[in-house]
Amino acid sequence: MSPQEWILCLWIFALGCCIGSFLNVVIYRLPREKSLVHPGSSCPHCGQAIRFYDNIPLLSWILLRAKCRRCKGPISPRYFIVELLTGLVYLGLYFAYFHTNVRPSTHLEGAWLVYVIHVILLSTFIAASGIDLELWIIPLPICWFVTAVGIIGSAMAGYVIYPQVLKAYAILPVASPGTGALALGAALGLGVGWVLLRMGVLRRSYESVVTEDQEHPVAEKAEGAVRVPAGPGPFDEPQFNHRLEALKEVVFLSPIVICAVVAYKLLGPSGPAGPWWRSLLVHPAVAGLFGSVFGYFVGCATVWTTRILGTLGFGKEAMGLGDVHLMGAAGAVVGPIMVVIAFFIAPFFGLGWALFQMFFKKTRQIPYGPFLSIAVLTVMIFHDWILNRFAVVFYR
Repeated sequence: MSPQEWILCLWIFALGCCIGSFLNVVIYRLPREKSLVHPGSSCPHCGQAIRFYDNIPLLSWILLRAKCRRCKGPISPRYFIVELLTGLVYLGLYFAYFHTNVRPSTHLEGAWLVYVIHVILLSTFIAASGIDLELWIIPLPICWFVTAVGIIGSAMAGYVIYPQVLKAYAILPVASPGTGALALGAALGLGVGWVLLRMGVLRRSYESVVTEDQEHPVAEKAEGAVRVPAGPGPFDEPQFNHRLEALKEVVFLSPIVICAVVAYKLLGPSGPAGPWWRSLLVHPAVAGLFGSVFGYFVGCATVWTTRILGTLGFGKEAMGLGDVHLMGAAGAVVGPIMVVIAFFIAPFFGLGWALFQMFFKKTRQIPYGPFLSIAVLTVMIFHDWILNRFAVVFYR
């Protein structure tokens, strides 16, 4: 590589480390409902504000020997690990996309947009994984942020990358008339479901309030429920009829399925409004937007179906709603087929951790977010290889 390329690589790594420093703030503050921007960073032991020269990614942790300059309180190695991991992910993905043949589609003009969207997704997934490992929760704002990035990025992509190339290589999600109709119908159905929830016609699943924020430091807030994470604390886990709660979720999802089917019948290839719909999808922004929305719903549906079937079958809550939204966000970026493949390869990454937990910590639960994130990274890198061998039929 040229000297300019080495300088660029160093800059990308440094940028990743700086983003990792911010992710550490997200990991600590977001689940505790604290502002991400105010006040500035401070020592959790003595409260002393951290000076800028003590807040340099990687270097400060090493030079301070993992201790606060003032009180000598220990600084968790998580800060160093997250900064280093994020820097390596930024640099590694850059090499994989632009300096190897592992994903030839990223050598095309305009592929920088794909890299930017993907590093945003991976950054937020690192934060989500860090929170999941510590507290067994995935804050939903993280997932919503990635979903928004995926939808906006996919809508923009047709103006940066040739639409024919974008569709041929499935670089980012692009809707066909059928999948676009399903996405539109599902979005309308989701709106109907939320309205029915607000009106009180439908009830949220796991809706008990079991704690007060001021009495327990971290509580999971998902879909209207507040639940204390497993472990010692002043409150016991709430008791639910899990199968009944799963049926509540089935009822909530019914308008989504019904509206998607109706939209497909009206706007699909043989529907009465099919010609008008096809003329609308000619616009790259529309095709990209609905392609990303379809990927979101497929990602959510894959995990939510597993959650409902597992809960009905075993009588215990299977997977969390945070995982549902996490894979929905991934689907909005990598598309419907890749997110399904990622979901099915994630267990292979989590197998070793599960066995360790089972034998040494005597628990059968594992934080699944990190392994879903690793699986998404895998399908992103090997996207072209997977597409050429297994998924090409689904994109035609």
